[in-house]
Amino acid sequence: MKLLAIDTSTEACSAAVYADGASFSEFELTPRAHTQLILPMVDKVLSTAGLRLQDVDAIAVGQGPGAFTGIRIGVGVAQGLAMAADKPVITLSTLAALAQQAYAQHGAVQVLAALDARMGEVYWGQYVWQDGLMQLQGEEQVCAPADAPMPASDGWFAIGHGWSAYADTLQARFAGKLTGVDTESLPAAEFMLPLAVAGWQADKAVAPEEAQPVYLRNKIALTTKERMAGKP
Repeated sequence: MKLLAIDTSTEACSAAVYADGASFSEFELTPRAHTQLILPMVDKVLSTAGLRLQDVDAIAVGQGPGAFTGIRIGVGVAQGLAMAADKPVITLSTLAALAQQAYAQHGAVQVLAALDARMGEVYWGQYVWQDGLMQLQGEEQVCAPADAPMPASDGWFAIGHGWSAYADTLQARFAGKLTGVDTESLPAAEFMLPLAVAGWQADKAVAPEEAQPVYLRNKIALTTKERMAGKP
């Protein structure tokens, strides 16, 4: 099995390859430079793995949530590469990738992933390690930090820049539930590879045109005034 993964959903830009058990990755913090760097990154990881684009079985991409422009860039690049090579696409959650990273780097088996959604909100997902993979509990959502769902149990690990953007609210609210906090990590293609492998094995790859971004917000360009007007 050979898979290429890319992600441009946040300030980070990354690409990774899984090739029959081995993995190769590139990661860089590149605000506003994703379009210039993602294709060279793809070329580099493929070259390091000794592969051509035509050799991979599918192309995985972080479909969001995250920065709207970044998500569109990532999905668009994945679609273009997939169409050029006649390959399917596996869409993956960026919050799930963060949860995978928490397990890989911190040994966390219960994870609260939060990305800064701007406008006083976070993208939120609760994950538990089951059957060798991080599994979503409930649904991913966008919410105010003060409204982030409270898990019933203790022993959760917090990850994502939502935990630093709204540190006062989130870390105080969940203080008794947390075993640790990683506010620096961003979604990365390297940690999408286990999810991509599972997606490929579960026949979740789709035609390139069926790959769609996930924004979580129904209206992307909602203004603060509009949001306040909609509140009771």
